[in-house]
Amino acid sequence: MTPPKSRPPSNGPTRGRPRSEAVEQAILEGVMLLLEDGVPLGDLSIERIARTAGVGKAAIYRRWSDKEDLFVDVIRAAESAEPELPGTSMRDDLVVLLESLRQRSLVGRLLAILRNAHAQTRSSPKIWAAYHAGVITPRRDLGLAILRQGRANGELRADVDLELAVEMFVGPLLIRSFAGPDHPDLPDGLAEQIVDTVLHGLRPVNSPSA
Repeated sequence: MTPPKSRPPSNGPTRGRPRSEAVEQAILEGVMLLLEDGVPLGDLSIERIARTAGVGKAAIYRRWSDKEDLFVDVIRAAESAEPELPGTSMRDDLVVLLESLRQRSLVGRLLAILRNAHAQTRSSPKIWAAYHAGVITPRRDLGLAILRQGRANGELRADVDLELAVEMFVGPLLIRSFAGPDHPDLPDGLAEQIVDTVLHGLRPVNSPSA
């Protein structure tokens, strides 16, 4: 059997245009900078984004059909990895989880993305769905896993509604992040304070930590 003949290199144009990671990153960074400076998502124009990123408008339109799709990718690019849990106790794991959320809300661009995503809840379900799937759901699932393990270890009452409990832990941080000023009131030690306050009412009555 004779081997197939190799195809000669084509000198004609290739289909499509290679994506430049540097250009794409510059565009995403440009949007983050504008949001961090307090520019609402609704006031961002493609022209302004292109000027901030140092690219032409065509570079943006080649990659995203509209601002909505662009902001979805901004959400994905800004999201940090899940925190590494110590695994020593349910309390310790919850403190690390909440502290990671507190730290995120102290980063100007992440707080701006959070508030802009929330502002788009009604006008752009696509943006809110992306934020929910990429940011809220992973943290909620991690919280549920911590509480399930805690219940299995006897650190949590068996009758506790875990979905509600996660909201009780995370709720105070979200309220301060959403309703607060540009620099929300999220002092050091807040994660421990929230966890200990909530756990005081959720632990079994015979728990030595109760």
